[in-house]
Amino acid sequence: MGKTKPYTLSLDLPEIVSEPDILYAVRKNNINSAHIGALKDLSGLKDDILSSTLNMNTKTFRSYKLAPSPIKPHVQEHVLAMLSLFKHGIAVFGTSTKFNQWLSKVNFYFDNDAPLHFLNTISGIIHVDQRLSAIQYGDNV
Repeated sequence: MGKTKPYTLSLDLPEIVSEPDILYAVRKNNINSAHIGALKDLSGLKDDILSSTLNMNTKTFRSYKLAPSPIKPHVQEHVLAMLSLFKHGIAVFGTSTKFNQWLSKVNFYFDNDAPLHFLNTISGIIHVDQRLSAIQYGDNV
């Protein structure tokens, strides 16, 4: 009791978040609730924040983490997009903590809102990922 199970998934995540890449990855991989646990581990975000970004209540989110079970296709896409985004964000910022700090700060490029508030849609995730690419290649965001 008290130990958390780290999720290790052999998953070929897209380098950048794009709809065709996410669609292909969903079709290619068996995406289930274990990926939600992997997202939790990778992101370091609290359950209530992650459940909100995935457009589900916290109780449902926590039940998905208990045992691998099927999830709906739109949730599969969202989870894969988030996994890819966090992989990219950690590569750019070095740690999930630094990436989460950036996600939580108000930013001009996000209409003076925090990028975290854009993660509840695929298009929002793509926008955040594009800003990460801009940072990666020298833009000051």
